[in-house]
Amino acid sequence: MSSDNADFRPAKGRGAASNPTSRFLHVIRENDFEQLQFDEDFLKEQERPRTLYFDDTSKSVISENNSPDIPFRYSLNPYRGCLHGCSYCYARPTHEYLGFSAGLDFETRIFVKRNAPRLFRDWLARPAWKCESIMLSGVTDCYQPVERTLQLTRQCLEVADEASQPVSLITKNALIARDADLLGTLAQRQLCRVAISLSSLDQSLTKILEPACSAPASRLEAIRTLSAAHVPVHLMVAPVIPGLNDSEIPAVLKAAADAGAASASFIILRLPLTVEPLFLEWLNRQLPNLATRVENRIRSTRDGNLSQSEFHTRMRGTGIYADQISKLFQIHRKRAGLDRQLPPCRTDLFRPPRTSDGQQFLF
Repeated sequence: MSSDNADFRPAKGRGAASNPTSRFLHVIRENDFEQLQFDEDFLKEQERPRTLYFDDTSKSVISENNSPDIPFRYSLNPYRGCLHGCSYCYARPTHEYLGFSAGLDFETRIFVKRNAPRLFRDWLARPAWKCESIMLSGVTDCYQPVERTLQLTRQCLEVADEASQPVSLITKNALIARDADLLGTLAQRQLCRVAISLSSLDQSLTKILEPACSAPASRLEAIRTLSAAHVPVHLMVAPVIPGLNDSEIPAVLKAAADAGAASASFIILRLPLTVEPLFLEWLNRQLPNLATRVENRIRSTRDGNLSQSEFHTRMRGTGIYADQISKLFQIHRKRAGLDRQLPPCRTDLFRPPRTSDGQQFLF
């Protein structure tokens, strides 16, 4: 197998500018662009890499985790890889398991589980299933742009509606407002909760930090739409990047509360594995005047490192600066009225759905 190394020119509209070598590959291909340095047509193609979609033929669509830092056990991921292109995305290293890079490959080589609704249906129809809430998605965003066409997430929600299966959703794409009807129906039975991720109101920052995500104003409008449909909405101020967007915490909390959010939490940036060099490259390329300050602030919240893997600290960080961010968040969360917990989803209404072959259950 192979992996493309650094591209000749940084790609426009992408979070990553290169394809670092996957740590799992035994054979590596090195690009040699020296003879093409004057080929402008070729160079323009490198600046605008195409997004390719591949069918994922996984036999299961449900993943299980046992991390004490994550408030769910089961998750459903219709997609692998993510067009949003967030430079900081903790999920980037998962693409390396597929033989691809955590860099440009992660945001231009998207795997699609077209059979996700069928697999979800058959999972719920198993006699062994003991109902508990399922998260969409635990890894990449279930409302990334291709969902507008494929509607895999919506079809999975239709299965959940049929079975009265409780679900939680997290996204940073305003496309979730499209499904306010289904989510509202589920919410009437206390079967769903939604988390919207928003870490900045500054679109000049988000358009380079999260290049293919919805604008902050659109995400706030999605909160309004879902709240109007009586869907409980939780605000995720994530990631908080020390020295870059932590000062925006009060404004983000107030804007989300005004839009109808009911609760809020935050996560401090962490840069595991391949994400570290990709984020630092992005930082020095996009914000060179702030790069040193931001890197030093991140290290001040991670015991001198850029990431921590220990449970209970990896999401919050350590040290004086991390404590200051936490206190700032707590004060303004309470001031905005977002310091309560969303009610848990019900599990007692669950009824197995029809199986994919049409089998129904009498009891």
